[in-house]
Amino acid sequence: MLRVTAKFFSIIFHPLLILTYMLILLLLVNPYLFGVNSIRAQTLLILLIFLSTFLLPAISVSMMKALGMVESFELKDKQERIGPYIITGIFYMWIFINFKNNSQIPVAFTTFVLGSTIALFIAFFLNIFSKISAHAVGMGGLIGMVTILMLLYDYHSFAFEIPFVGSMEMSLNTLLMLIILLAGIVGSSRLLLKAHEPVQIYSGYIVGFSAQFFALFALF
Repeated sequence: MLRVTAKFFSIIFHPLLILTYMLILLLLVNPYLFGVNSIRAQTLLILLIFLSTFLLPAISVSMMKALGMVESFELKDKQERIGPYIITGIFYMWIFINFKNNSQIPVAFTTFVLGSTIALFIAFFLNIFSKISAHAVGMGGLIGMVTILMLLYDYHSFAFEIPFVGSMEMSLNTLLMLIILLAGIVGSSRLLLKAHEPVQIYSGYIVGFSAQFFALFALF
């Protein structure tokens, strides 16, 4: 049962999904940053990020598996991760370049995209020496994102709708604590599945978190 739960959290918080989660969180906190407040416009934006940062890289890895370049989608060997890192990095760079020149995209989200791109390339470099946890890199980036939101904007709380429940309000402090808890669960899941050693998890958190602040200093 524990392994099934660990597998569940590993899938739900796959590193390629983190940028999509970052966008959803930013839209929840303040959708007006993007100049759109309609559900349709927000959904299209989320689909764009999901397509560019998850689906297309995932399809690329699927093609690599079909060609025998990787053995499994889990990329258990660090050598197998080289190709997927490069392909994903190209997609992330493409998104960043397009968003940087788009006045409708807030600098905050462009920062998060750049931070994720920086983290990806740092992980690619460190992968030469050790199989750093990409899951931990992603969760560290998510923690960094919420921390930056608290520093950049004077938001104390935000409201959101839950189907069949109604309107809910959450403070950013509570959100940060929740993300830290989830990061711990994801890291523990990777250890339980014997996918990484503890040092690979801890270094992943540090890389993901630090990369967001590197991007913040670069763009602000």
